[in-house]
Amino acid sequence: MRMEDVNILLVDDEREFTATLAERMELRGLTVRCVYSGEEALKEIAADKPDVVVMDVMMPGLKGLDILRHIKATNPEIQVILLTGQAGTRDGMEGMKLGAFDYLLKPLELDALLGKIAEAAAIGGKA
Repeated sequence: MRMEDVNILLVDDEREFTATLAERMELRGLTVRCVYSGEEALKEIAADKPDVVVMDVMMPGLKGLDILRHIKATNPEIQVILLTGQAGTRDGMEGMKLGAFDYLLKPLELDALLGKIAEAAAIGGKA
């Protein structure tokens, strides 16, 4: 399956960052949905299961690692890529232990993210 067919969910409480990232991905032909909290992410996943979730680790309310635990317990086939700040490398490593596909440091390079999404989708049988 082509990258354009991969169902991607972005989860980050930084609205401007999320909107900009989604716009840049859409300009490359990808289908992206955005939510801004862990609670919204769980509702969106239940309503329309994504192939790949790209998610910030540090958010108010439900944290990225809590959402990751829930995703892996209920939908283990969904691939999760975590985004973390420079000080969050430990969170990224913890996420890998919990079943995340990978993690990237913010600020991130779009091409690096797209490469990880392609790899994650291939594991999930989508790309």
